[in-house]
Amino acid sequence: MATTEAVKAKTLLGECSAELAGTFILILFGCGVVAQVVAGGIGDHDSIAWAWGLGVTLGIYVAGRMTGAHLNPAVTIALAAFRGFSWRKVLPYSVAQFLGAFLAALVVRWNYTEALHKVDPGLTIKTQGVFSTLPGNGSMDLGVHMWGGFRDQIIGTAILMMVILAITDLRNTSPAANLAPFIVGLLVVGIGMAWGTNAGYAINPARDFGPRLASFFTGYGGAMKDQFGDVYFWVPIVAPIIGALVGAALYDLLVGRNLPIADEDEEPGRIPEADTETGAGAKAANA
Repeated sequence: MATTEAVKAKTLLGECSAELAGTFILILFGCGVVAQVVAGGIGDHDSIAWAWGLGVTLGIYVAGRMTGAHLNPAVTIALAAFRGFSWRKVLPYSVAQFLGAFLAALVVRWNYTEALHKVDPGLTIKTQGVFSTLPGNGSMDLGVHMWGGFRDQIIGTAILMMVILAITDLRNTSPAANLAPFIVGLLVVGIGMAWGTNAGYAINPARDFGPRLASFFTGYGGAMKDQFGDVYFWVPIVAPIIGALVGAALYDLLVGRNLPIADEDEEPGRIPEADTETGAGAKAANA
């Protein structure tokens, strides 16, 4: 006798919990690797880029089934603006993402506390980059100031969002569902290697402000400013949102509107249920 397995309905709380968990994993790897390089002297820029990319990949695998794994308020807002994602979910998702990043940064701060205090007893700009981004990665020699970082974050996040839409668009040459998180992770590695100099490639408001706030509450009194004394915390919040909207608009303008119409119109940011008759896999997740 055939039995029908009950399907558990998704709730907004469950979706937000998944976003929190996925972002938590992302920041554990991202801030963790920077702490290892800065405080422990193990690794370099390439290891940082790779670990951030792996953190994105693993975070997507954690949250992908529930939400498609946005893990980034800029991505969530762009999906609402250009893909019909529910605007009522934007604020709850964003809060969950910020909270996940904040909690993960507290874990990193706690675990690396001895090493951080050893190399930087005053908890200054020297190690602030473990948790949040700075223009020129905290260097005064490059001549990159606040507005240079603002420009950089718009460009970097536009690249991120444009390619995410290409990767997850079933009408395009999208990878298989289980491979998409890895490809998005490689995208972040590429951005880190090519666009990491001017502003540390935050490309994610939650990734920057959550850890920045955690560092501020745990001894980094100057966390909200950059090395020039300018109030900088808002740059990696506002600029990535603008960049994500620009990237989504460019994808639709240059590619999306010219592609054939898909057979099914799945809710954005979701992995659809597998086809029980054909065994078809789920759609690729969004980072």
